[in-house]
Amino acid sequence: MKVFLAGTAGGAGWPEPGCRCASCGGLPSGHRRPLDLVVDGVVRFPFDDPPGGYLPFAEGHGLTGPDGTRLLYVPSGRSATLGVGAVPGPGRCDFLLIDLLDRPERLGLLRRAGVADRDTQVVAVGLDHRVRSEAELARRLALWGALAVPDGTTLHAGPSGPAPGGGSPSGAGARRELLLGGSRSGKSAEAELRLAGEPYVTYVATGPTGAGDGEWAARVRAHRERRPAHWATLETTDLAGAVRDATAPLLVDGLGTWLAAVFDEHGAWEGDRSAVWRRCDELVEAWRGAPWRIVAVSDEVGMGVVPATSSGRAFRDALGRLNERLAAESEDVALVVAGRLLPL
Repeated sequence: MKVFLAGTAGGAGWPEPGCRCASCGGLPSGHRRPLDLVVDGVVRFPFDDPPGGYLPFAEGHGLTGPDGTRLLYVPSGRSATLGVGAVPGPGRCDFLLIDLLDRPERLGLLRRAGVADRDTQVVAVGLDHRVRSEAELARRLALWGALAVPDGTTLHAGPSGPAPGGGSPSGAGARRELLLGGSRSGKSAEAELRLAGEPYVTYVATGPTGAGDGEWAARVRAHRERRPAHWATLETTDLAGAVRDATAPLLVDGLGTWLAAVFDEHGAWEGDRSAVWRRCDELVEAWRGAPWRIVAVSDEVGMGVVPATSSGRAFRDALGRLNERLAAESEDVALVVAGRLLPL
């Protein structure tokens, strides 16, 4: 099967004519044309009435070629389960063309269902000004184990095609990632973005549930609603144990709330804090030997005013030291400011 992509953008192209946004303003007219997909020179999307030898599936979004090669296209607004039950045989596809700017966690769910594996060519289509630049697009796709191709590219099934992008990104790149930032900096959203392509993720929630505090409960609820429904959630302050016993990639959000809980558990806001230092040592040791990919969010506490109380200063100093120690044991550390990533 040969897949010719005459266009790779969304319905209005990228840049969108007449749009003055920063994304569109940085690109020449016609940079990417609206999606135009042709298979073997004879079948144009949608695949609801292909010629003999080609079998459609997934409501016309999937196509099986005469040689058994399978292609699935998942556009914006369609459920990630589109075609999972309808793909003949084991469900694996050779090509997965997917709008990854719309809920990229759909890729993780398709990997989880076996629709995409390490030999599947995962290609991002429907590209437009939802991402601020080609450079940012490339960064995200690298996190997800996917790729983008220029308009006019022909994809070939098998060894002659582009490098496979279907496998989970856990096997390569950074094992330990630490994201620092201030309040509302976008650090949690960046952490979730990084793991969106994973088939299995455990979200480690270290903060209080918000019982008795309506404003905090609303924050917790917003985080839960934003997370992919197929991710597991673990609410615990035994963070070292969670890291040691992990059986899937972890997202820890966050270290500041965990440390505050540890101070509470040991009554360490005033007086002896040796138990807090011991818990931090245990976490650093577990982090060093993390068996799975782990992305942790922490507050950058060194840029604000000096706390007015001794307990506040003790917490600031403890979190600053913990951040420094974990950063020293991490392959990837970044500061998130106003939703922008600054590698450290």
